[in-house]
Amino acid sequence: MAEQDMGAQRPIGIKRLLRGVALVGAVLLAGCQTVVPGPGPSRRPPTQRPSQGQQPAVEQGIPTDTQRHRVALLVPLSGANAGVGQSLANATQMALLDSKNERVRITSYDTAAGAALAAQRALDDGNQLILGPLLADDVRAVTPIARRAGVPVVSFSNDATAAGNGAYLMGYVPAQSIIRVVNYAHDQGVASFGGLVPNGTYGERASTAFLRAVESAGGRVGALQTYDRAPGSMTAAITRMAKSAPYQAILIADGGAAAAAGVPVLRRNGMGGAHILGTELWNSEASIASKPALEGAWFASVSDGLYRQYAAKYRARFGAAPFRLSSLGYDSVLLTIRIMRDWPMNTPFPEDRLKDRGGFSGIDGAFRFGRDNVAERALEVQEIRHGTTVTVSPAPGGF
Repeated sequence: MAEQDMGAQRPIGIKRLLRGVALVGAVLLAGCQTVVPGPGPSRRPPTQRPSQGQQPAVEQGIPTDTQRHRVALLVPLSGANAGVGQSLANATQMALLDSKNERVRITSYDTAAGAALAAQRALDDGNQLILGPLLADDVRAVTPIARRAGVPVVSFSNDATAAGNGAYLMGYVPAQSIIRVVNYAHDQGVASFGGLVPNGTYGERASTAFLRAVESAGGRVGALQTYDRAPGSMTAAITRMAKSAPYQAILIADGGAAAAAGVPVLRRNGMGGAHILGTELWNSEASIASKPALEGAWFASVSDGLYRQYAAKYRARFGAAPFRLSSLGYDSVLLTIRIMRDWPMNTPFPEDRLKDRGGFSGIDGAFRFGRDNVAERALEVQEIRHGTTVTVSPAPGGF
């Protein structure tokens, strides 16, 4: 997976980002008396009665709209991932309502029956920007189709290998979270690390990021053990890891439930004093702070400050809690609205603006697209403490 070249990039202007964050807060606190802009009347002359033998014209696709920019949202609205897809769709609706913007028209397309088919429909309807899809395989299917049409794709995937060729990724990339928490741990005096990672693509990428992060910080990895998600496999990995103990910190690159199950085994094998480190996966689990085994653990993620306001408004509007990553849908609309200032009507989307080195801001804080088209994010470090999460290292004001 391509890594970010953090040292070669200029810092984001802090004042500029603070203005952006203030704007996001104002949007969230704004009243919601507006409604989602409807299709509106077509800009066509009055219908003439056809002469004898003349057939009336039939317009295909969505109605013509020359007053708003057309943006497609590609998400699963049916099938196994319909819940998260609908949450993303709801979030984009909220962003339009909260911003009271009437110059952007977002049309949703269901990717469950095929992302390529959904993308082609979106392009046939005249959309100039694609938000989504959610899954990396769908991004790979959509990108060449959109590229031929000159339409950029701003995806919600976190698989950095799907970026490029006109596709940009807003998802929370595990490498950035691991780098951030390792650097924080090193700043707290941690020099010796151990790692537990699951077999599979996620584990491979987490392993690479972990080894590079520790080396860059000047620490040492005593052992890095892999395991299958099967009974007894993590226990066996921990037993192997114990041979190289002690460690000051141990990364468990898995979800909160798996990490909580592994901590008692670490204690029984003489590693109970090590700080437990987690990944960005933990921030998507509402019950992470209620796991006693993870008391004192550290993990890096996007900030939850504005997200809590967003989640409260989402519940009030839709009667259910949002999926954590639905904030990506909200922020993608804010991104579109900001770029729209320099986007003349009825012209292609100005893709070069996505590369703005000044960055953008939203519910999840500051971010900008790097040279690999992956969103670089300003992350904070949280500690699980007494049934809640506490920010122990705030997100930086720049990169």
